[in-house]
Amino acid sequence: MITTVFFDLDGTLLPMDQEVFVKNYLGRMARKMAPYGYDPDTLVKAVWAGTGAMVKNDGSVFNETVFWNVFNRFFDRDTQVDAPLFEEFYRVEFQEVRNDCGFNPRAGETIREIKEMGLSVVLATNPLFPAIATHSRVTWAGLEPETFSLITTYENSRYCKPNSDYYREILGKLNLTGEQCLMVGNDVTEDMVARELGFQVFLLTDCLINRENRDISQYPQGSFPELMDYIRSL
Repeated sequence: MITTVFFDLDGTLLPMDQEVFVKNYLGRMARKMAPYGYDPDTLVKAVWAGTGAMVKNDGSVFNETVFWNVFNRFFDRDTQVDAPLFEEFYRVEFQEVRNDCGFNPRAGETIREIKEMGLSVVLATNPLFPAIATHSRVTWAGLEPETFSLITTYENSRYCKPNSDYYREILGKLNLTGEQCLMVGNDVTEDMVARELGFQVFLLTDCLINRENRDISQYPQGSFPELMDYIRSL
């Protein structure tokens, strides 16, 4: 019996070209922080290094700690002193990145329909961003953060996709088993790995990412109408 549906965000609920999104996002951050002594090229390298470290996190500390520990190594200063500046960036300049994201009203409609069926929803987005950024992107998709029983961010997560421990951590927090859950996502490597823990999975193909050219015929797949048909069949 499925009780909970996990959704990826970028490329799933929020249609986007991730390369365009990331380029604009980092470019705006670099321009924001340059007047405060952050060399733009170094800042971008530091963000990528911190992101890579989070993806490899062994669970000993939260992703937020991993990120800042690595980010700090690129600068001769305690960069967390400037946390208010970064928060201001996410409140102001980051909001302009919304223009690089599409909007599919069917995403919000699907979430609301699922909740009307009595199911819970989890936002299982790779926890590489702070909550302020992730919650913004939720609203860009036409939803409210309160819709979800849990939203993974770098503050509350100790693992990242495609590590199956990312999903295992969520199951523990919500006292769920994989057999009670369905994972919906557009990334074959990062999202379909949930099947290893007993999840049902559904591959949303609108913004499909299949970096390893895997055979996707094994997965239930399609767009939002097909997803709802699949959920009803369960």
